Amino acid sequence: MRTMYVKIVVAFFILISYWPATAQHLTIEECYDKARQNFPLIKQKELVAKSKEFTIDNVKSGLLPQISLNGQASYQSDVTRLPGGASLVEPLSKDQYKIFVDVNQSIYDGGVVKKNSALQETASMVEDQKIEVELYKIKERINQIYFGALLINEQLAQIELVEKDIETSVLKMESAIRNGTAFRTNADLLQAELLKIAQRAVELKAGRKSYLDMLGMFINQSLNEDTSLQKPQSLIIQSEPVISRPEISLYNYQSQMYAAQQQLNNTRVTPRVSLFAQGGYGRPGLNMLLNQFDTYYIGGLRFSWNLGGYYNTNRDKQILDLNLQSVNQQKETFLFNTKLSWKQQNNDMIKLEKLIQIDEKLIELRVRIKNTAKSQLDNGVITANDYIRELNAEDQAKQNRSVHQIQLLMTQYSQQVTTGN
Repeated sequence: MRTMYVKIVVAFFILISYWPATAQHLTIEECYDKARQNFPLIKQKELVAKSKEFTIDNVKSGLLPQISLNGQASYQSDVTRLPGGASLVEPLSKDQYKIFVDVNQSIYDGGVVKKNSALQETASMVEDQKIEVELYKIKERINQIYFGALLINEQLAQIELVEKDIETSVLKMESAIRNGTAFRTNADLLQAELLKIAQRAVELKAGRKSYLDMLGMFINQSLNEDTSLQKPQSLIIQSEPVISRPEISLYNYQSQMYAAQQQLNNTRVTPRVSLFAQGGYGRPGLNMLLNQFDTYYIGGLRFSWNLGGYYNTNRDKQILDLNLQSVNQQKETFLFNTKLSWKQQNNDMIKLEKLIQIDEKLIELRVRIKNTAKSQLDNGVITANDYIRELNAEDQAKQNRSVHQIQLLMTQYSQQVTTGN
């Protein structure tokens, strides 16, 4: 009865670990795409795009006629009078009123609107690329979760193989006990090992569920216990790094923005030409000798040139040059650190490949040793403890290989993220 109870308990734990459900299949590339689409920050890209449109439209409105409505009521202490006290013309009233409309149409603005539009365009590109940089960081987090879950999958698969080996030995041991050629202690030791395996499966399953829950939050999808994560294909190690990270585009856009700012600053010292017209109603009108309300208008060509813009031109250019140098230094630092990470990852991959080669040889030896121990246990030459020790040694060798294989894959895909490829 005790043996039957142990088998039922073990079968229960194994069953809940592998019970089939509605299968979901995911690849790491699908997780990258879905995580990007569902990350809250992605919505900010739309806001940046709309803000850019409104800002540029506002800037371009400077090319449209500028219309203003003005009014004024005033009282002055004295008015213009004819000399000698002549009374042929009625003196002006000291209270005066006027309301008028000003219309100004730019003919030549020195390129202010065009260059300001270009500046706003590049500034929006900078803001959009900053979001891209943050979104790109999601890939590394997906790598950690995805490969963490894959490693647990490998460990669960290995546990199932060990469990089958022990179950086979238990059946043979039970038969030997019934024939009086083996001790009950050996069977109990094997059954205790089965329970330990069941505990380990439950712990790993709980860990895998945590990984799937985190992955589900990133991709906004409910993942069940039976979700299948496809093992990515092995990648070829790059001989030289080709870096195309979004940060590079960000630095380039920032440089373009400072160049556009310099172009806009240059317009401070360019002349302006415009047409103007003014029409109004007031007292007095344009005829200052007529002391009554009258309509009037005036129009013409206006020219202006603010020479004061030259005062700060050189200093502004120096400031922008310093900002540009700062961006270039940041870019060089980023490239240096990225290449350093790439080199370290390359070394890690070479190391892991060598470890896997050793793992394969070690597993061959451990399998032979375990098989010999199993035969010796069946013949009563060694105890169950001796067999379990060799079985665990084989299991550990295979677990190490699984860890190294997943680490190698993760390092390969991390290097892809590092270089932006």
